[in-house]
Amino acid sequence: MYDVIIIGAGIVGTTIARELSKSKAKVLILEKGIDVSMGATKANSAIVHGGFAEKHEALKGRLCYKGRVQFKKLDEELNFGFRETGSLVISMEDDKEPLEKLMANGIKNGLDDLEIIGPDRIRELEPELTHDVKWALYCKGAGICSPYEMAIAMAENAIRNGVTLKLEHQVTGIEKDGDVFRVSTDKEEFQGKFVVNAAGVYADEISKMVGVNNFEILPRSGEYILFTRGTGDPINTVIFQLPTKYGKGVLVASTYYGNLLIGPDASDEGGKDDTSTHIERVAKIYQQTKALYGKINSKQFIRSFTGIRARSSTDDFIIEETEVKGFINVAGIQSPGLTSSPAIAEMVIGILKDAGLEWEDNNEFDPYRKPIVTKKPLQPLKDIKQFIELPLGSKDRIVCRCEQVREDEIVDALHRGIRIKTVDGVKRRTRAGMGWCQGEFCKPRVIEIMEREYGEKIDPGFDIEHSGVNRVQKSDLLDYLKSLEEE
Repeated sequence: MYDVIIIGAGIVGTTIARELSKSKAKVLILEKGIDVSMGATKANSAIVHGGFAEKHEALKGRLCYKGRVQFKKLDEELNFGFRETGSLVISMEDDKEPLEKLMANGIKNGLDDLEIIGPDRIRELEPELTHDVKWALYCKGAGICSPYEMAIAMAENAIRNGVTLKLEHQVTGIEKDGDVFRVSTDKEEFQGKFVVNAAGVYADEISKMVGVNNFEILPRSGEYILFTRGTGDPINTVIFQLPTKYGKGVLVASTYYGNLLIGPDASDEGGKDDTSTHIERVAKIYQQTKALYGKINSKQFIRSFTGIRARSSTDDFIIEETEVKGFINVAGIQSPGLTSSPAIAEMVIGILKDAGLEWEDNNEFDPYRKPIVTKKPLQPLKDIKQFIELPLGSKDRIVCRCEQVREDEIVDALHRGIRIKTVDGVKRRTRAGMGWCQGEFCKPRVIEIMEREYGEKIDPGFDIEHSGVNRVQKSDLLDYLKSLEEE
């Protein structure tokens, strides 16, 4: 019998689990995927938002800033990668009123680090932007993080502190028998006193299992383009365009590791699992960004990807105990869900306590989780060639030459309480395969280590089945952009 069963192991579910592990409650996470952070958590903008864009009347407006201010401490404890960069919402128009409205809303939400700046200050912060920019709203405390590493860190730390994680357990039914929930999966049945529904795009379907049908999840896809490491170095802040009804618009940012990231667009077409990318959409994102940042180079493109936002029919976060006592919905967590996740977890703990969860502090709670990899400058290939050529098992052997990931880092990732079944899972923990060649060189080397450490064969086809989607290829994008220029 569990005290709390959490459905979903994205950033929200894992953060709630970690917060619960500060108590002596017996906690279970059920996740249908083969790993944590397999949904929107691994495919988003990775932005720690300021907290000024969402209306104060909305729950997401009130939680964003409360979550944002916790990131520095959380990163110190969990080592997932966070950097405060500041953000700019830019305008090409003389009229400052839209920016002034955003600033006023941000102040309502509790922010104290906002200012509207003109061309000279914009140029100081972002010298490479087009000179057509007239005004910008500057938020000093916004930043970037590594979202999938954050969820992995939350899960690892929660497990270390007593939480149980069951992967590849798809919830198929929920029944309440007195004060106990019987949660059935495609593998087995579990019993719990409380259920927290953090199932992302499938939260509405999980909610219907207990007869609560007061919202729908309307998936909205957003496509992105990622460029090779170092291309983001000229970008100092997170750069937004003025938001529209579809969201914050196409952004320009450097990832935590220095890759230029642009996107997303927004489309309400497609299903909850359609993470394919489309050349017309990717090219449009590229062209929109080119008008803003002229140094973007299509030849440095390495990957396109799509994230599916769990937009609710209420267009706001849904965080509440339902009419079914003990069943708590945490649904519709679209942007700024990543930023809000620490505050969401705190809110859920409060709801659970009000609903009758007996809280007893876990005096042995350990908040710290050591990093698997740390950000480091890349060395010239000629200087590391000898380490690349070392045989399997050698000290200091480099497995991934693009990101210069060592064998001992991969071994560490494999033995942290979560069984990794795919090369993609290793990639998200170590960056092996995230470089220029996108794993062509290191994939067989990673598999070799996985097979040695786990004592079983790793099927590359299984990796493709669970991690691969239809993505725009570099050669196709270059040809398409060239054809547009010729028209």
